[in-house]
Amino acid sequence: MRQQTGRWHVRPTLVLGLLMAMVGVFPRGTLAQAEDPGAKAPMLWTDPKTDQVFTKPGPGRVPLTSSTAPSNAQSSSQIQTLQQDTQEIKQQLKSLIDRNGIQLGGVNLKIGGFIEAAGIYRTRNEDSDVGSDYNQGIPFNISPLAHENETRFSARQSRLSLLTTGDVSADTHLAAYYEMDFLASGTTSNSRESNSYTPRTRNIYATLDKDDWGFHLLVGQNWSLLTTNTKGIMPRQEQIPLTIDAQYVEGFNWIRVPQFRVVENFGHGVWAGVSAESPQMVTSPITTPSNVNYTNPGNPAGLLNNATSYSNDYIPDFIGKIAVDPGWGHYEFKSLLRTFTDRAAGANHNTTGYGFGGAASMPIVPTLVDLQVSGLGGYGIGRYASGQLPDAAFKSDNIHLDAVPEAQGLVGLIAHPWVGNDLYLYGGWEHADRAGAHSTSGYGSPTLIVSGCETEGADSKTCQAESRDLQQIAAGFWQDIYKGSYGRFVFGFQGGQIWRTAFAGIGGKTPRTNINIFMTSFRYYPYT
Repeated sequence: MRQQTGRWHVRPTLVLGLLMAMVGVFPRGTLAQAEDPGAKAPMLWTDPKTDQVFTKPGPGRVPLTSSTAPSNAQSSSQIQTLQQDTQEIKQQLKSLIDRNGIQLGGVNLKIGGFIEAAGIYRTRNEDSDVGSDYNQGIPFNISPLAHENETRFSARQSRLSLLTTGDVSADTHLAAYYEMDFLASGTTSNSRESNSYTPRTRNIYATLDKDDWGFHLLVGQNWSLLTTNTKGIMPRQEQIPLTIDAQYVEGFNWIRVPQFRVVENFGHGVWAGVSAESPQMVTSPITTPSNVNYTNPGNPAGLLNNATSYSNDYIPDFIGKIAVDPGWGHYEFKSLLRTFTDRAAGANHNTTGYGFGGAASMPIVPTLVDLQVSGLGGYGIGRYASGQLPDAAFKSDNIHLDAVPEAQGLVGLIAHPWVGNDLYLYGGWEHADRAGAHSTSGYGSPTLIVSGCETEGADSKTCQAESRDLQQIAAGFWQDIYKGSYGRFVFGFQGGQIWRTAFAGIGGKTPRTNINIFMTSFRYYPYT
């Protein structure tokens, strides 16, 4: 769409007609006729007794022809005007409602999203919906949950999106994007009778693009700049795993948070971007030492959730990325800088976290098979992957924080064996090393008691296991059932296994557990 010249001049009849079209009052085929440039003038009817002219057939009405037209000049003029108005309404409806969105003045509105009905089966009970817990939610044998299966149905991943775009000029473009689903849980939400869960914001942001400068600005909540793109560094082009599971895959680098992002397209397939993103620290399962403050419950008067805790942060997370599209594949280099803070002994104490990584997407068999590889390593990077390993632990002085050494990796194969089918296979891994004190205020201490992790019903104090490695294999497919002018209807299946390995504790024993997860999904995309 290019810059609009002038304004829309819409008669009240057009507004009424648009509303009628949206609720299906127009006869079937009306818009189809309007879309046909060769369509005849709209049919009119007349009542010979009253000389009145109508746009629909009815009792006593006959098609309007030269022989049935009213004879007086005023009626003929009305007929001509009515024919012109009717044709104009149809043409303007065609331009307002089409597959490219709804034109509202100078901006275009596109509706997106899907309705999903998902089925979930887990060989151990996580008490989770369509988003699995890829870390502490996988129970060891000490828990009765490890000996139970779990089956659920869910429609909560159904999604709605709105994209508004406006072309100020040939080189300047504005856009706003909103995306929501129903995977939030209010204090009264339950699955017993009404399944009353609450909507949540996934993404909500605005963009300013200056093509002649190669400049792109994003402000609002979106996928982290650390998340791999399919090409360039532009929003809505993120390389998201094809899984049904809303937690995606171990080793996938992502968060969705408010941010301020600037990107430059240097041309010749070279991009660079920097982002300041809203900070938070993953602290579980670290035990906070006494007389230390580094997390606090949310203040409801300040519109935060008092049922969870928030870390003390004074600067944002900073992310930089360079992306290259040389003509075969897409390649990225990424960096991350973070700061963790606590207050103890009458002073504030800061610790730095950082990470470096890269990603590559390669069409190893063009149009048929794509290979995706990504990885990130550093200190205090746990927040940026699906397993949510902790970012920092306390040193032996129980005052200063120590960033946890971590590594994350993901490999994916995506195949398109025939039109309408996508097959995928992912292998993901997240690893953490020991950090901090040899106690529960550190992470992975060799002094932790883990002797009871394999015994159901044992005292919980005998299983202080903390995750060292999280590994996953996930495979599945999406198959179009219908794709055409009425949208897209698809079926998907996903299956796989996750292995959770803890640090060895007293006596050198290493706790291990695993879980198999299978999911199905029917989705209807009405607006594709």
